[in-house]
Amino acid sequence: MRILVLGAGGIGGYFGGRLAENHKNVTFLVRPKRKSYLERNGLVIHSDNGDYSFTPQLVTREDHTEPFDVILLSSKSYHLEQAIDDLKPFVGDHTVIIPLLNGVAHIPKLQAVFGKNKIMGGYCIIETSLNATGEVVQTSDFDKLFFGELDGTNSERAKLIEDTFANTKSEFILTSDIERGMWQKYLMITVLSSVTTMMHAPIGPIRDSEGGTDFIKSLYEEVSSIMRSHQVPIDKTIVDKYMKGLTKLSYHFKTSMQRDMEKGLNIEADHLQGYLLNLAEEHQLDAPLLYTSYQNHKVYKEMLQ
Repeated sequence: MRILVLGAGGIGGYFGGRLAENHKNVTFLVRPKRKSYLERNGLVIHSDNGDYSFTPQLVTREDHTEPFDVILLSSKSYHLEQAIDDLKPFVGDHTVIIPLLNGVAHIPKLQAVFGKNKIMGGYCIIETSLNATGEVVQTSDFDKLFFGELDGTNSERAKLIEDTFANTKSEFILTSDIERGMWQKYLMITVLSSVTTMMHAPIGPIRDSEGGTDFIKSLYEEVSSIMRSHQVPIDKTIVDKYMKGLTKLSYHFKTSMQRDMEKGLNIEADHLQGYLLNLAEEHQLDAPLLYTSYQNHKVYKEMLQ
């Protein structure tokens, strides 16, 4: 099975690297600048689950190859349109695309371009980034990638992909309930990215401050009420589950949005907080905490300009 990974950053570099480490046929679709760097230095992964470095197979959008069997799409949401254009030459009649973006707004966009049958659901649970020298640094105990058919069926192609992804140092998990997983991950990342960027702090000081845990729970309840009004599949006890898990997060845990803001980079606020606020308006719900977070992001983006 020929696998294409769009991007060789924190997400694509890590999971694609783990597949390559297990001798899978993996190619990375990258920008010319990143291609030049990787050709000189290789792709390097630093992880508590095992370091790994190798010389990856690379292509740019200008290269011509046969279509790939599976594509892992690890783009940021604000690069999605460009990513779609970059992928078109590498998609064939039987190609399966597994997007790993946060949120859900990207799914109908991908289906509209490539067709519903080519898009699976996907998301990952991991803390990873590129360091100053362009190497992948994975710092969490968890490194899981979930995928599955959006209609919940256990298809033959999904089982074949599961077999291909098996026996790596990271977990690739086939699920028949991928839509629920995507929305619940969306809930978690929206809340955690909102509080860490509003407070300009990792989760530990926020959680341990007076009133901090209550604030986090209030935001979870606000966001989950929006999702339930939109009748999406999230568990009845998901807020309690996430609040219990809050104590297990490292004191120094940071969200990717927080790291991006610290670096002065673009952020996915429109794709995450903004999309949910549109749903809140659609269902005539007040969401003052989420609105405050989104306004903070809009001020940040204004200052970037």
